Amino acid sequence: MKQTTFASLSYPSKKMQTRREKFLAEMDQAVPWAQLIALIEPHYTNKGQRGRSPMPLQSVLRIYFMQQWYAMSDPAMEDALYEIESMRRFAGLELIDDALPDESTILRFSHLLERRQLTKRMLDTINMLLEERDALLKGGTMIDATIIHAAPSTKNRAKARDLEMHQTKKGNRWYFGIKLQVGADVNSGAVHTVSATPANAPDMSEMPNLLREDDRSVLGDAAT
Repeated sequence: MKQTTFASLSYPSKKMQTRREKFLAEMDQAVPWAQLIALIEPHYTNKGQRGRSPMPLQSVLRIYFMQQWYAMSDPAMEDALYEIESMRRFAGLELIDDALPDESTILRFSHLLERRQLTKRMLDTINMLLEERDALLKGGTMIDATIIHAAPSTKNRAKARDLEMHQTKKGNRWYFGIKLQVGADVNSGAVHTVSATPANAPDMSEMPNLLREDDRSVLGDAAT
């Protein structure tokens, strides 16, 4: 039986629900979790590392979604799980009883999805559900990109940086990681295409991969 903290016990009696809590509650109902888990499970090795308890697929999948929604780096997502009760609850984790995933565990799951090309299949599953509900309107695509930061340290098992990531300069600051490029429907705002590239890849190079055949208009910023 899980032990609960004083924070967990007092959480339901809060007088106000934050915007984050409302959003996560909506996503808890809207995302087809069972279908996505069935899609990923054959590829997921639920094996603990260095004596740790295995991380449930349901939890790491929900953490992956939160990381995309809030554009968090792997270290920032790890910190958020320790600091933010609503995020832990969404992931189904308790601060005392459960081993919260570290940034390496979060990164490995992202790599699994990329390596098995599961992100596109996940997106197709979600879009199919939206179309069945008549919630996905097509008219044009708006394109945007965001950098997902990663630790540039070489203090890891391979003694090297991840070859799929790169550094880039934005304004007067340098970043290291991957660039998440998104194509979303201009009417509904629903994301229909996602592409991950090294952070230094030009936005324009991925634009053809983010459009649909029946798009009548394309919206983007100056980089695209």
